[in-house]
Amino acid sequence: MTDTTNISLPEGPVIKGKLSRDDLIMRGGMIVIALYLIVTMVMPLYAMLSKSFSTYKFELSQYELQISDEEGVFSGDVTTPAKLNAALNVLSDSDLSTGSDGRMGLTQFFPDFSFRSPVMYRIRNVSDTGRFLVGSNLHTGTEWTELDSNTFRRVQMRPEKSRGISNFVNYFSTPALFNSIKNSLWIAVVSTIVTVSLAFWFAYALNRSCMRFKGVFRLVAMAPILVPSLLPGIALVYLFGNQGMINGLLFGASIYGPIGIVIGSVFFTFPHAFIIISTALAISDARLYEAAVSLRASPWRTFWTVTIPGARYGLISAAFVVFNLVITDFGLPKVIGGQFNVLAVDIYKQVIGQQNFEMGAVVSVVLVIPAILAFAIDRLVQSKQVALLSARSVPFHPTPNPKTDRIFLIYCTLVAFFIVGMLAVCQFAALIKFWPYDLSFSLNNYDFSRMDGGGWTAYFNSIRLALFTAVIGTCVIFFGAYLVEKSNGFTTGRTLFQMFAMLPMAIPGMVLGLAYIFFFNNPSNPLNPLYGTMAILVICTVTHFYTVSHLTAVTALKQMDREFESVSASLKQPTLKLFSRVTVPVCLPAVLDISIYLFVNAMTTVSAVVFLYSPKTALASVAVLNMDDAGDIAPAAAMGMMIFYTNAGARIIHLIISRGILRRTQAWRSR
Repeated sequence: MTDTTNISLPEGPVIKGKLSRDDLIMRGGMIVIALYLIVTMVMPLYAMLSKSFSTYKFELSQYELQISDEEGVFSGDVTTPAKLNAALNVLSDSDLSTGSDGRMGLTQFFPDFSFRSPVMYRIRNVSDTGRFLVGSNLHTGTEWTELDSNTFRRVQMRPEKSRGISNFVNYFSTPALFNSIKNSLWIAVVSTIVTVSLAFWFAYALNRSCMRFKGVFRLVAMAPILVPSLLPGIALVYLFGNQGMINGLLFGASIYGPIGIVIGSVFFTFPHAFIIISTALAISDARLYEAAVSLRASPWRTFWTVTIPGARYGLISAAFVVFNLVITDFGLPKVIGGQFNVLAVDIYKQVIGQQNFEMGAVVSVVLVIPAILAFAIDRLVQSKQVALLSARSVPFHPTPNPKTDRIFLIYCTLVAFFIVGMLAVCQFAALIKFWPYDLSFSLNNYDFSRMDGGGWTAYFNSIRLALFTAVIGTCVIFFGAYLVEKSNGFTTGRTLFQMFAMLPMAIPGMVLGLAYIFFFNNPSNPLNPLYGTMAILVICTVTHFYTVSHLTAVTALKQMDREFESVSASLKQPTLKLFSRVTVPVCLPAVLDISIYLFVNAMTTVSAVVFLYSPKTALASVAVLNMDDAGDIAPAAAMGMMIFYTNAGARIIHLIISRGILRRTQAWRSR
């Protein structure tokens, strides 16, 4: 008998299975949504990056001039503005740098120029690429253009476009602008330390004590999510401003600056840190604490050796989320920052104040760097996280301790008083006729038609934006998450899709909004008709808040076993039928959470839309900013509170609908 155990058969070609119709549909859908993300995020960001390296400078040697005598005869030498400038020393090299819409007249190179002079002028471009304006008429080519003195004063040179890092050099060589980087980092670090510390002990009290009113405190902690970041700034003005209620508590310090920004940042980032840390503390193994007790470890030692290590990933994640929110926020420092410049406000000043889009793009690139670094480090830390609960774990249940519970109750009461107090001050300000001289109550501040900002139309536009964003965004995001999570094969495509889906989290709203100007406001772009419409606001808002919604959907879909797809395939049922009949009903809690998340953020967002709205699409959150700029602080507070009440009402409606729908669709969970 021949031994065949060591005989290896030749390997044949790898035969790939034929793609089914469902596979083609899912891959096609994934490609379509990926293209959406490329068009609405990657391409605008590329346009912005390209703009930051675009430099414009007047090339004086690109033009030739000739001047006639008083008889109108051109017998003199041909000269250039560069030669005239060298002789007269009119402009320095830095004076020649300008923006894309720069203009420069030629008369400054002729000290004796008079528009009544009988002298004639000739001007032409040295090359075919040159151009100059005579009034509103653009002249190209190298032919001489003859002008009288009166017309010559209307001649303007156009700058030449080139590529380079001179914009960045100018930025970092300007002390006021460069100082904004230090200010932004300092504010973000201080706010992060304070917020994470307060949120940790608040979450610890709710998860590790037996104090009363936990539900009330949890509800209060989430309230700042429902208001735009400008609102705490307005509240601080009424509390600690020059005519504030308790301005003496600052002992002469001004609320307009870093103090106000830090306090306001703590207010609006507190819920985000609290959610993350509370989730981390809720997952704990009681056996570790029992072991600590049996080893006679002190409560303090147990805290540092068991509690903190168990919650470290939540603490790190919360820190980076808060850091990102603070360093990219625009509304709060705009309202209460005073002369304390930060990066986000610098973008607004460069674009809106000075119309310097190139420098605005430079500041945007600078702002993106710390935001992306914080996001990347956070994702790296989360990738190293390991499971803290095993099948043998025992849920931790706190034991009553009257003294500790009383201390935590006092602490949570103080934090809740801070949150409720800020909202109460804004509501009080919205009802006062004229602070601080006439303190009688009135609804005059709600007559938004008398104020700058868009009136009640802006408020209803925001509701429309929020509804469109919630409906369209939820459909697109959840379907995209389903495609990437439940598709077979196509590993490279799914990886790229995940990368595109995660990118919006690292892009500040101000940067995305400015990038949309450069991309969608380009007349040669076929998508240019979207600019200035409600559609572009919906697209920008969905894209801006895509990542969190995508992660929520993916988390819910991961809980569904792939056996559903296998059974569906064996029964020869279409994937879309499985999606509509099984996947959506099972994941309905996540779908509803995504919708309310998008609705609330669409109502409160300022930075992502402040560059994109038009008179017909003014929004409530932007109206708060515009009214505050115009000095109508009380109406701004009133509009801010309208946003709060709308979001609170939406939350309540969401809760009622959720309970009704989930009672029918989630009955299988209680079997």
